[in-house]
Amino acid sequence: MKHYDVVIIGGGPGGLAAAKGAREAGAASVLVLERDDRLGGILNQCIHDGFGLVRYKAMLTGPEYARRARQEALDAGSELLTGAMVTGLTADRVVTAVTRDGLLTLQAGAVVLATGCRERTRGAIAIPGSRPAGIYTAGAAQNLINTKNLMVGKRVVVLGSGDVGLIMARRLTLEGARVLCVAEMNPLPSGLERNVSQCLYDFGIPLYLRCSVTNIWGRKRLEAVELSDLDDAGQPIPGTQQRVDCDTLLLSVGLIPENEVAQQAGVALDPRSNGTVTDVFLQTSVPGIFSCGNSRKVLDLADFVTVQGLAAGRNAAAFLQGKPLEEMPPETSNAMAKGLPQPGAVTCILCPKGCRIQTDSDGTLTGNGCPKGETYALQEQKAPQRVLTTTLLTRDGQQIPVKSRAGLPRGRLLSCMESLHGVRLPDETSLLPDPFGLGVDLVPPAHDIQTPEV
Repeated sequence: MKHYDVVIIGGGPGGLAAAKGAREAGAASVLVLERDDRLGGILNQCIHDGFGLVRYKAMLTGPEYARRARQEALDAGSELLTGAMVTGLTADRVVTAVTRDGLLTLQAGAVVLATGCRERTRGAIAIPGSRPAGIYTAGAAQNLINTKNLMVGKRVVVLGSGDVGLIMARRLTLEGARVLCVAEMNPLPSGLERNVSQCLYDFGIPLYLRCSVTNIWGRKRLEAVELSDLDDAGQPIPGTQQRVDCDTLLLSVGLIPENEVAQQAGVALDPRSNGTVTDVFLQTSVPGIFSCGNSRKVLDLADFVTVQGLAAGRNAAAFLQGKPLEEMPPETSNAMAKGLPQPGAVTCILCPKGCRIQTDSDGTLTGNGCPKGETYALQEQKAPQRVLTTTLLTRDGQQIPVKSRAGLPRGRLLSCMESLHGVRLPDETSLLPDPFGLGVDLVPPAHDIQTPEV
């Protein structure tokens, strides 16, 4: 049995931050166990930008954020082990994991749970009908497209207007699929105004509110879904059913904290959310076991997960040293507006404040908190630009996320994507200089250090 001061279960943004925090607080040996073959968790498949505004004051993609978090954990002196599936955790902090080299048993002085969350599935929302292929959670589809280079379908319906569902509607459209609609059972979309505007409105994708999938047809492959309007109680209204022929259904219907390992140690869970119950020090009901991020409560920004991870790691180190624990930072949420974009208004995306900038009848702008917001709003009015994020293969077949170093004309996004068909990068560190003739390079995460602050 190997001994570590702190063992962290989960190598996403929370786990990597906890490793950094524990080492900086004096833990001599810190090990992160990650079941995937790459550290960074869900960030690796989130190739869109918008990460890092709080922590790094920069507009990063998920892989760029993960790259920085990994490097910070390594620089702090943490050990990072991938391909390690934790199968057991006891109340006295014995951790069991299956690795490439066999079974690994560890005795930890303290444990940090950073196991993240999982998606609700079709079974959780009880959609009736047959069980054909072509039904995915939005995150599963995102993983297939962005990390395995597999297209999930051609004619797509998205159920749920959370940010992942909205982002996947855009991603599928850019990859050549036709997204027929996004259906949302609530009276307002649950995603950010920014994503409703840039993921749906930019591409003319219909958004149906108070609407849900009430039946599924198909034998081997999905053939169609039934959409029905809903009343105030969320029940289908008779006579409103419509058949939509499609081959793919994406479900973006909520997230649940992942805590099966925590249960083995007797950690108390919130029966409503499945999140770990912690005190103000992020310590669970079992002394010496701490929890952070989405395993505790689903958060809407990776930046907030990192903040909690740092605090949990520091307190884990303090616990094993017999030092006083520090209260966790105040819980925060994304200040950017959610719901439907307001007529005549632009939501600034350059900082977490998300100012809603209104154009008055005389053409003056109000609501911006800084000059950058005014510049952004004027750009949106005259010539909207969008950062293009996608993936390319290298010559040896490796799939690499890339993004445009600057914004491209909104109306050129689809043609720019078409021009990339068949293009390959020399290797994972190579940029693609000005592929669209617009003076804008495509860059992989290895170049994220050049990302300007916003």
